[in-house]
Amino acid sequence: MVAVFLNSWALFLGLLLLMLGNGIQGTLLGVRGAIEGFDATTMSWVMSAYFAGFLAGSRLAPKMIQNVGHVRVFAALGSLISAAFILYAAFPNPFAWAAMRLIVGFCFSGVYVVCESWLNGAATNETRGKTLSLYVIVQMAGVVSAQAFINFADPADYALFVLISVLVSISFAPILLSATPAPVFQTTKPMTLRKLVETSPLGSFGMFFLGGMFAAMFGMSAVYGAEKGLSISDISLFVAVIYSGGLLLQYPIGWLSDRMDRRQLIAHVCLAGGVVMVVGLLFSSDFYVLMVAGFVMGGLSNPLYSLLIAYTADYLESDDMAAASGGLMFINGCGAVLGPFIVGTLMTQFGPDYYFAFMAFCFGAVAIYAYYRMSQRAAPSVDETGAYAYVTPQATPVVMEVAQEYAIELAEEDLDDGSDDRPGQGLADEETGD
Repeated sequence: MVAVFLNSWALFLGLLLLMLGNGIQGTLLGVRGAIEGFDATTMSWVMSAYFAGFLAGSRLAPKMIQNVGHVRVFAALGSLISAAFILYAAFPNPFAWAAMRLIVGFCFSGVYVVCESWLNGAATNETRGKTLSLYVIVQMAGVVSAQAFINFADPADYALFVLISVLVSISFAPILLSATPAPVFQTTKPMTLRKLVETSPLGSFGMFFLGGMFAAMFGMSAVYGAEKGLSISDISLFVAVIYSGGLLLQYPIGWLSDRMDRRQLIAHVCLAGGVVMVVGLLFSSDFYVLMVAGFVMGGLSNPLYSLLIAYTADYLESDDMAAASGGLMFINGCGAVLGPFIVGTLMTQFGPDYYFAFMAFCFGAVAIYAYYRMSQRAAPSVDETGAYAYVTPQATPVVMEVAQEYAIELAEEDLDDGSDDRPGQGLADEETGD
């Protein structure tokens, strides 16, 4: 892991700065929106615009890169992000914010594609797993660390908006000055949605609801904190524990994923998540309960993303895995666009605590459907399932395909050497540095 970092430290540094800027943005807008008097419903469609832009970017950015190249796309999109961050403070209007969130979401999708392309080009077959793991760690560390910056200045002022613009602008320097010539950019054409749903009803159903949950967590958590009357430091801590849970619980869930019926694990994880969300709803006046609920919310939903991808791949030929992943990402994005609208309306109509009611419903729906699907067809043998490769909900087509290629390599290596280790053990060992 250390060798991988030293080989591409400038790229990882630039990525960290990008994630700091993006991580501050979401929380800052939630807090500033409350200061400006925007209600939860208004903020819901402001936040939803980011996910709509990101979904559009994931489809269009690859074509832009093929037409004009990585460097031009990266520079153009990065400039737009930096400008939008400044304009948030200049135009505290929900329509202007929604337009800028749409632009920022689109641009970040393209920026991630470029970064991931360069990282993939710098990786070898021997280091791909470590590179993927380090990429995820840097992403999550950047967003978690970003929450501390919310306390450094008054959200009602310009300073924090200037800070995120500067962070994003500075991030381009190490990336552009160190990046090797980018490889030829190609992505697999996504599988048709009809075939994907027929192949894995649970994977498709779960991804849609999970998209709504992600958008509610990462777009509306700060809005919930502001509506609840939490202090700025408490809001930043609440958002930070959500991301921390996603980082810390992904390994144990991934380890279980490679050793049991994945439908059972999906069902049990979602059932546990639903129960904890109900506890959060009933005891939301206790700040420590909120922290635990936030940690569990992020800790169970983030690994569920990779778990649903791995489960779907168990019913596919290896050549179809990358295409299916792209389709699942699209379904997840559709859910993410709708999620903030629903949770924002619930919070406005029934109170901020219905944030947890929405999360409980989503967890519960996936759990019930997973238990139902267990009665419809037999699970594949654990020995025949593929490896679990962890990716974040912010994944673009590039890293999705890299993760699936790596999972395929692990499975093939396991078959070639006749090892008794489970297919996912290679990733587990690399992530722990053993």
